[in-house]
Amino acid sequence: MPEGLALAFYAALLRLLTPFYLLRLWRRGAKEPLYRHALRERLGLYSSQAEPGRLWIHAVSLGETRAASALIDALRARDPSLKFLLTHSTATGREAGQALLQNLGAGNAQAWLPYDTPGAVRRFLRHWQPRLGVLMETEVWPTLQREAERAGLAMVLANARLSEKSLRQGRRFAALLRPAARRISLALAQTEADAGRIRAMGTAQVQVAGNLKYDIAVDAGLVARGQAWAAQLGRPVLMLAVSREGEEAALLVEWVKQAAPRPLLIIVPRHPQRFDEVATLIEAAGLTLSRRSRWADTPPADALAADVWLGDSMREMPLYYGLAQAALLG
Repeated sequence: MPEGLALAFYAALLRLLTPFYLLRLWRRGAKEPLYRHALRERLGLYSSQAEPGRLWIHAVSLGETRAASALIDALRARDPSLKFLLTHSTATGREAGQALLQNLGAGNAQAWLPYDTPGAVRRFLRHWQPRLGVLMETEVWPTLQREAERAGLAMVLANARLSEKSLRQGRRFAALLRPAARRISLALAQTEADAGRIRAMGTAQVQVAGNLKYDIAVDAGLVARGQAWAAQLGRPVLMLAVSREGEEAALLVEWVKQAAPRPLLIIVPRHPQRFDEVATLIEAAGLTLSRRSRWADTPPADALAADVWLGDSMREMPLYYGLAQAALLG
């Protein structure tokens, strides 16, 4: 199928789905209010003026935003005058981006990435007029790439990765995704294998640059606090980190079979919207629970005696790693 026809069908489908997309965001906002914030931005509509010339970085969610922080630190070290526009698609990404921008000072901005329809993307690019676009990891959108090319905006794919499964899917929708990949000015791949797959999709300029997440500065203060808490506990600590649905329940089934006294179990779900759900699972298993969000700098006596801690706080993963002797990664 010709690219023009494929893009026309794609755009028409997205326009038809736009009301349902906005409704889904509104419903999700019942648990995560940030999803209801600035909904007009999802359509490329803005109420304030924007200063042109910022360096635009799109980090879809929390992990990509953390990786972007290492990139921003490196760029600011080279040019302290740089101003950034951060865009996101998820509430956790936007929240992490807000904290990141607070450390950068005035003159930087944040917005939602618009829905990938021609009108929304054009309005976004006209409003912000960035000097360069940087997409983190896997975020390649057909309409966005075409409109960026039309606007003369170079697009870089940073910390880029592409799995075999994603490559197969890309080939299935080649009429849309191959042109989008070809429009990437430069891809900075995590590994040689990623680089090979990205080239296979059609990106001409690909370099292997490693994984930015290894360059993230760890908060030594949080690590030290976790180690201090471990000394207070006086018992081993096992952590289930960035867990997904189904993983907590499977572990809890086996955990209750262990003879007392058991180590302290810490569960840190990947998605904040699941904090209450995981708390219910823990209590349903007959285990005593303490939620990290319920205390400040020092765990109270009931937390020290609990069977399980729920890591329902944000940006404290170094603390949990400082606390645990072993970790299972979800």
